[in-house]
Amino acid sequence: MTDQMQNPLMRLAEAAADWTRRPLPAPVAHDARRAVLDWFAALLPGTVEGPAVALSQALASERGQGRAVSYAGGQAGAPRHAAMLNGTASHTAEFDDIFRDGGYHPGCPTISAALAVAQDVGASGEEFLRAVIGGYEVGCRIAMALQPSHYRNWHITATVGTIGAAVSTAMLKGGDAATIGHAIAIASSFAGGHQENLQGEGLTKPMHGGHAADAGVLAGLAAAAGVTGSPDSLHAPHGYAAATSDSTGNWSAGFEGLGEWTPISRMTFKNHGCCGHIFPTLDGLTWLRSQTPFGPEDVRRIEVRGYGPTQSICDRMQVASARDARFSLQYCVGALLVLGRVRLEAFSAASLEMEEIRAVMPRVSILVDPEIAAAYPRRRMARLRVELTDGRVLEHFQETRKGDPDDPLSDAELIAKFDELAATALDRPEADALRQRILEGSDVPGTSGQPMRALADAGV
Repeated sequence: MTDQMQNPLMRLAEAAADWTRRPLPAPVAHDARRAVLDWFAALLPGTVEGPAVALSQALASERGQGRAVSYAGGQAGAPRHAAMLNGTASHTAEFDDIFRDGGYHPGCPTISAALAVAQDVGASGEEFLRAVIGGYEVGCRIAMALQPSHYRNWHITATVGTIGAAVSTAMLKGGDAATIGHAIAIASSFAGGHQENLQGEGLTKPMHGGHAADAGVLAGLAAAAGVTGSPDSLHAPHGYAAATSDSTGNWSAGFEGLGEWTPISRMTFKNHGCCGHIFPTLDGLTWLRSQTPFGPEDVRRIEVRGYGPTQSICDRMQVASARDARFSLQYCVGALLVLGRVRLEAFSAASLEMEEIRAVMPRVSILVDPEIAAAYPRRRMARLRVELTDGRVLEHFQETRKGDPDDPLSDAELIAKFDELAATALDRPEADALRQRILEGSDVPGTSGQPMRALADAGV
């Protein structure tokens, strides 16, 4: 491996390795526990409905031997199998976390891989948390180095998520910086997932998270077994950054604050169950309604001015499924005005058929604001103009999103989100016990003997 100070891959590998040995600050450990709690919240709805349920049956013969639990089927097996299914499940309900500055969902691939490997190798709770922190450190910083051009054609959670998962795996297998570096290099060749399967029709998008977790585990295990990769995989002229962005990587952006702050302490936890590009609009409308109450029947027109993906991904009038609805700004605005919030209920079969929601959609238009677009991805903003039927015009500039680091969910709000989503798969005593283990326990959560219905059903 080349000089770590000149090679971004080795700088990142050393940063991850440092999390295996440095003192673990209590605030960072708590932030990691919050991320794991949020991951379980996003996961549990996807274990009872969605692609992971079908995959758990289709891949049953490939479960293999091991102690990693797939919560979609409640069976223990090989860590790659569990990582694939849990990664898919945790990216299904669109409630998984966001690293805003990289436009990246690190939790679904990274925690899916880390938990599966930690369960399989019998890691301690602290070793698991350290691996999650290290995986976030590397994945989020690569995302900053690649964005925003990477997102033009690539789904960054599917791509960079593979690398974050590989780092966590290599850490849990006892890898040093050199081994972690090889895991990054190997994972960069496995990292795929294009925008059409994010923006277009179909149910592939949740599998992007599952594949990233699975491929990342493979890369990490390979590196731990002695397989090597090119040390220049990230920044070489034919390397990963050059292949998937406009340059060989903006590494000054990627290394901003390295050693001073760690990405897991700057996460966005979703307050709405839809695409994060819709959040500024929903938060802005919520503020407007708090100042001047109005309902769907009072709206003549709503104009939303946002950044590129606000329009390119979320300007969606054709909504035939819950998946479509979660990426339709028009539908989510209608749901907010009719139902009062955009959580699980908004995407139920009954809500999808509500004429009151559908009636709002043609009144919502989306434009790109150059000033807002220039601040993306580090700022997620929206300008709103609401024309009411009585002639009043309401305007608001939404500069933040609820749940972002500058307006975070409190522990109480995050727990309330977990309780709501966990209820889709667990009885209240089971959910309470799991939440307590995640936030206060010293072992790896969700392992054998813990009160998870899936585990009890499977007898493990």
